[in-house]
Amino acid sequence: MAEIRMKAEGAVTPANPEERALNPFAEPGGRELGETPRDNSESGGNLPEKKTVEDRREIFRALEVVERNSSAIAESYASLFSTLRLALSEVTGNSVENMQCFSDVVGALQVSALDAASKGNRYINSCLRLNEELKSMESLALELKMLRKNVDTLELAVNHLLRLP
Repeated sequence: MAEIRMKAEGAVTPANPEERALNPFAEPGGRELGETPRDNSESGGNLPEKKTVEDRREIFRALEVVERNSSAIAESYASLFSTLRLALSEVTGNSVENMQCFSDVVGALQVSALDAASKGNRYINSCLRLNEELKSMESLALELKMLRKNVDTLELAVNHLLRLP
């Protein structure tokens, strides 16, 4: 893509791959990397001039800024991932604790339900036994009523006999 752009701009590129291999830093127009075209009025032509030391310092400063920014971004990502890992660990820990608590509560509820069911069954069995006993008591109650009537009749007879003048 760069070659197409260079050809469109009219730049001269080495057509021979061997020439490119000899000078891989060659830029279009026969300049080397770091050289800029300069109008040299004394020689009457356009001669390449090496970038000054100041320009290189500027480039190195810019690279240092990029490196510091990249380092800060990397630290920020590391901090973010660490925070996310900690939050996930806490959530997972809380979930495990909640599940254990839920399991304990369900176990206690199950024990209580079984206890209540067994007590309920004992109560029902006691009621059924009492009902059976009360059924046999009905006949006893009838006998007691008959006996009471007989005692009352006997008492009346005795009272009649004792009132004789």
